[in-house]
Amino acid sequence: MDSHGQVEQRVVWAVVDSGIGPLLLAATREGLVNVVFHATDAVRDRAVERLASRLGTEPAEAPGSALLAEAIRQVETYFAGERRDFDLPLDWSLISGFNREVLRELSSGVPYGTVVGYGDLAGRVGQPGAAQAVGTAMGANPLPVVVPCHRVVESGGGIGGFGGGLETKRKLLALEGVLPEPLF
Repeated sequence: MDSHGQVEQRVVWAVVDSGIGPLLLAATREGLVNVVFHATDAVRDRAVERLASRLGTEPAEAPGSALLAEAIRQVETYFAGERRDFDLPLDWSLISGFNREVLRELSSGVPYGTVVGYGDLAGRVGQPGAAQAVGTAMGANPLPVVVPCHRVVESGGGIGGFGGGLETKRKLLALEGVLPEPLF
């Protein structure tokens, strides 16, 4: 507790290796709050600074923290091909409104090994003309991989964009059997 009797927000983070490069995982007492692609030193430092600013507390590197243990285990088993669904408490505090609504629908309604179009996902949340806004929500996703924005594609068959880069999106879709593995 802080000096005013309030429970302090605690944020812990760790960088884990994955099939798509290093990922920064951050968690609060509420659950996993952030996943960051390509977590090299510079990317990691910027991500930790953003978390401190947004959550009002200095995140602590704590790879052995109980708050991160299950998230790390599930991410590792996902990339090993042994997990299809994440079953983790999520802290949605970094996103709100329409974006949160879209990401919650994506998380619960688009299973492993399937894809959905931006427009189709917009329709699922009652906004059938909001395909572009769904794209914006995907770009704002604070929990990529766990909340699978890589499963959202263009309705005409294109792969669409991706905050982690198109090669990362292709690798995730190949892992889930949606795309063939690249030949070289």
